[in-house]
Amino acid sequence: MVKRWMAVTATAAVLIYAVLWIGWTQDWLWLNDIDHSLLDAAQSAAVRYPSWSAIWDWFCTLLGPMVFRIVGGGVIVVLLIRHRWGAALFVLLTVELSGPLTEVAKRLADRPRPDARMVEAGGTSFPSGHALGVMVAVLALLTVAWPAVAPRWRTPLAVLGGFVIVAVGAGRVALNVHHPSDVLAGWALGYAYFVLCLAVVRPMAGKREVSGTAQ
Repeated sequence: MVKRWMAVTATAAVLIYAVLWIGWTQDWLWLNDIDHSLLDAAQSAAVRYPSWSAIWDWFCTLLGPMVFRIVGGGVIVVLLIRHRWGAALFVLLTVELSGPLTEVAKRLADRPRPDARMVEAGGTSFPSGHALGVMVAVLALLTVAWPAVAPRWRTPLAVLGGFVIVAVGAGRVALNVHHPSDVLAGWALGYAYFVLCLAVVRPMAGKREVSGTAQ
């Protein structure tokens, strides 16, 4: 049941990504209206609150994909020391290799960033690398850590992970460095990629399972 549900939701995520890509390339009016209205609202907030851009920039940097990749690298080392080969490979594919996936997706779409961006941001806009990278990293690290988390802490941890994903994505719109559709596309592609990696690699495979097979 869980596998079927994840397959359905991943398929839906791919469809959402495709619709958003087509939408901006075809200049759909309703999508442009949503994008511009939210960007304008963020711009107005920045005018009213001088520290707006500094706070959001700090937040998105502190919890950005690069930080998660550094953490992921440390997690991989620990997993290898503990002979958790499947989990180490899973973190490598998800957290570390989401960067190349983002670059390929950006080059294919080649969408310019919003003109009114408040901070410097290189590269193109679609999909949001922060949204994609953080979505994949949070889901992957939660998956690997989940068996070791006490049941009473699982719900708070999942809520915290969801908050980070949403807040970082919202922050990129708040800074006007991404259209809202870029962020939604990043979440969609990131989730679909996470499910694909989960289907290919067994993150729970470890020392005990390998030893049992050898016997």
